[in-house]
Amino acid sequence: MNKLLVLTDLHLRGAGKTIIGLDPSARLHAALDAALGDHPDAKALILMGDLTHSGRAEEYEILRDMLQDCPVPVTYMLGNHDLRAPFRAAFPDVPVTPEGHVQRIIDLPDHRIITLDTHEADAMPTHAGFLCKDRMAWLDAALAGADGRLPLVFSHHPPHAIGLPGMDAIALVNGDTMLEKLARAMAHLFCGHVHRTISGQASGVPFTMFKSTCHQAPLDLLDADSTLSNAEPAAYGLLLLTKGGVIAHSEDIGLNFPSYCGSAALPDH
Repeated sequence: MNKLLVLTDLHLRGAGKTIIGLDPSARLHAALDAALGDHPDAKALILMGDLTHSGRAEEYEILRDMLQDCPVPVTYMLGNHDLRAPFRAAFPDVPVTPEGHVQRIIDLPDHRIITLDTHEADAMPTHAGFLCKDRMAWLDAALAGADGRLPLVFSHHPPHAIGLPGMDAIALVNGDTMLEKLARAMAHLFCGHVHRTISGQASGVPFTMFKSTCHQAPLDLLDADSTLSNAEPAAYGLLLLTKGGVIAHSEDIGLNFPSYCGSAALPDH
């Protein structure tokens, strides 16, 4: 059974800089140690966007240094907090499309991994995502070429509402079109952006969203402020690729609860 590791919304900042008192670099170190320590046999590590908080060169350099000895192949994605030019300067060997979008296909025996670039040039002020005609055409070709493999599609921005008003306002602008394509291909969708673990179905497409390695979003169904954050534990995603299917786990980091088995796991008397 093949494994994939997923980290999202790293929000790395310069040395010593924090977000709501949390150190994004320290949190990412902990996430990498936990994920790679428990699953060194993973086929890939997918970083699902918002690699940095401000898109600055120094932030990408921190990420590059942290991953230079990573034992698992890394796939990079961009989010609304990223900037394409500084990213490509720090990671010149990362493959891009002819139009310069950071998108990739990885074929495994029973699965096709498709990672999308939903970053837009004006994403920093608006934070919404968009797939232009070139990226939509690329997605069409990627889905059509799956050749019987189950498509696993990774998009930083969700293409649909998730019930949090602030985040719903900055989702993928043309998400309906994307969902139609995924539904026809019977794909499973994975997203970041929201900083919460969420699963469900949208327009016939099963989806999974993972928490950030840094700060999280509270479950507030009324407030329209997309910057709402709290210091819940960070997490990483683990995907188990089965014959014709996928199982998604989310593992919180740093809780350090003891484990019990056998008679010790029975109810107390």
